[in-house]
Amino acid sequence: MGFVPGRSSQTVLRDLLDRPIQDLRISVTDRCNFRCLYCMPLAEYDWIERSEILSYEEVERLARIFVDLGVTKIRLTGGEPLVRRDLHDLVARLSSLPRIRDLCLTTNGALLAGQVDALKQAGLRRINVSIDSLKPERFRAITQRGELGPVLEGLFAAKQAGLGPIKINAVIERGVNDDEIIDLVEFARRHGFAMRFIEYMDVGNANQWRSEKLVPKTEILDTIRRHYSFEELGRDQGSAPSVDYRFDDGAADIGVIASVSEPFCGTCTRARLTADGRLVTCLFSDTGHDLKVLLRQGQTDARIAGFIRSVWSVRGDRYSEQRFEALHSSQGYRPADHRKIEMISLGG
Repeated sequence: MGFVPGRSSQTVLRDLLDRPIQDLRISVTDRCNFRCLYCMPLAEYDWIERSEILSYEEVERLARIFVDLGVTKIRLTGGEPLVRRDLHDLVARLSSLPRIRDLCLTTNGALLAGQVDALKQAGLRRINVSIDSLKPERFRAITQRGELGPVLEGLFAAKQAGLGPIKINAVIERGVNDDEIIDLVEFARRHGFAMRFIEYMDVGNANQWRSEKLVPKTEILDTIRRHYSFEELGRDQGSAPSVDYRFDDGAADIGVIASVSEPFCGTCTRARLTADGRLVTCLFSDTGHDLKVLLRQGQTDARIAGFIRSVWSVRGDRYSEQRFEALHSSQGYRPADHRKIEMISLGG
């Protein structure tokens, strides 16, 4: 990919808290073939009209503008991105952008086996696959529609195709899958995958989040430490959501995304683009800023870049820090008091 080193930091757009815009999460669809309880618990949703979904040409154009403003990393998400037809075409467009040093895909893996070769050929190098349980019946219960077999097939197809690093994401919920932490670690170690545990978060409004279901980072690490020794590596480039750890024996690595118990708003460099072209400045935002209307009005790149600058430059989002403060206050925290865009539109 065409990363150009030595780029002047003066060109990078920064927000009110001096956080640069470096990462762009692009949702290519709000549709998904699963109904995971922590993300899309309802059976049906009011889907975005197809005419309102950004075309690949529109996504590429916006991505180029974001790159000019400082973005160097792009992640494709959904919904489930692989339900979008010919996703490899978009990967090919984005992988050729100058200064992009990391292009990643997050997927549930169910459709991966049949598409991984085309994605790799198009320029994809890295992938995250969500696997919350290695028990087929439990996996089905969590996803409501998914089967574990095709997901594992896709995971190993990605390894065979030479993608790397391959990371497994698991959202840990108390009383649901917290008894599988070691099983997931051992599976990842055995097959050379990186394991990422994610604290159960109050994303969107539909998952009925309760703090009692949270398994905090400290507990996850203590569970692993009873079986393995490891050392902390920290956050990749100081701004990644995951704090990473390396096993003393060098077998794979693990990480924990602890948005609830150890919020990291102060180093957040992530902008999000919804499938219908809204710029969202925080995973827990209640609103977005319409870029699609500027595209379809025929506005210039400079005009669109100026609008993005006007949004990011006044960004002051620190939701996870505010939630942490509320959780530890006498008033407590009520998720229902904080309306948020549903996860299906943001892709994590």
